[in-house]
Amino acid sequence: MIFFWAFVVGGLICVVGQVMMDVFKLTPAHTLSTLVVLGAIGDGIGVYEPMIDFAGAGVTVPITSFGNSLVHGAMAEAEQNGLIGIITGIFEVTSAGISSAIIFSFIAALIFKPKG
Repeated sequence: MIFFWAFVVGGLICVVGQVMMDVFKLTPAHTLSTLVVLGAIGDGIGVYEPMIDFAGAGVTVPITSFGNSLVHGAMAEAEQNGLIGIITGIFEVTSAGISSAIIFSFIAALIFKPKG
């Protein structure tokens, strides 16, 4: 049943993004930013973690989880290190994902012929 709910909830997040682009005529950059902010707000008000428990990868794979990670890391480090922890927490939690995206993009650019 977890696969079903992951599909449904992840699909609903994607539908929200698609509606933002099709109906509201937002650019992909605006849609991406809005979804990241919605994920951050969801973690800030305590709704995102129960959604992760309920839908698993359906909530952790879409871009909303990046906003969740930013706020989650900042809040966790702020508890330990105070105000400076807000900045360090953001980098600590998201650095692995950002670093791997840069490394794999570089490798892909070496293997394939990028246009531009």
